[in-house]
Amino acid sequence: MRTLFAAKTIEVGHHPTISVFGLTIDLDIVAATVLAALIFLALGFAMRRKVTSGVPGKLQLMYEIIVTDIVGSLAESAIGPTKYKRFVPIGVTLFIFILLCNWMSLLPTALHPGGSYELLPPPTSDVNLPLAMALFVICWVHIESVRARGVGGYFKHYFQPYTALAPINVIEEITKPITMTFRLFGNMFSGGLMVLVMTTLLPIYVIPVGELVWKPFDLFIGAIQAYIFMLLTILYFGMAMSHEEHDDHQPATEPALAATTATSASH
Repeated sequence: MRTLFAAKTIEVGHHPTISVFGLTIDLDIVAATVLAALIFLALGFAMRRKVTSGVPGKLQLMYEIIVTDIVGSLAESAIGPTKYKRFVPIGVTLFIFILLCNWMSLLPTALHPGGSYELLPPPTSDVNLPLAMALFVICWVHIESVRARGVGGYFKHYFQPYTALAPINVIEEITKPITMTFRLFGNMFSGGLMVLVMTTLLPIYVIPVGELVWKPFDLFIGAIQAYIFMLLTILYFGMAMSHEEHDDHQPATEPALAATTATSASH
């Protein structure tokens, strides 16, 4: 009976909307995205104000770990020691911003858990934001590929290693933003939907206990998905800028991409 009740009360994709020039805009997603962006900017300006060459504070230490150990080391191995620094900022920005968006689910913005929607849902649980970020990344990747290979080399790489594989290579490039989008969106949306189902099915007095169990796991999933999106971004830049199959950073790229796919599939 409770399952039937949940099926009647849970709606997928319901948002308060407005129409601007024929476009439907989800107000809650826009508000959550703007809030995440403001938090990201505030953290950046706060770190810049407190940065020191001496003993770093906690905020500076966090940024140094992300820039050097998480993004920097990955970019150096995937892109190469001479060009990787140019792509560290985009990797850091994507990782922190997506992490903040994913962790918006921790904010108790639902007026009535299980009976009303969150006022500020995780914006990555709506397909529009992951799609916009994926398209931005892939367009930049193709631009860097043209800069690194030249126009002729860019089109030539679609026919490598064999001319007959050109259609497959083209399809692979088309599916890259699609897989990036649905890898992030699917995991975050399913997590939010699971919480909504749990809060609808469980008695009201059990919900706080369930949140205590779920929230740490939600934090972990949010961090993993932010890392995977950043990882794919860096790997795609590395593959786009490689000239030969035997580039010094190419062997590290393919196994890492395979490991990323396996990790994402497990979640």
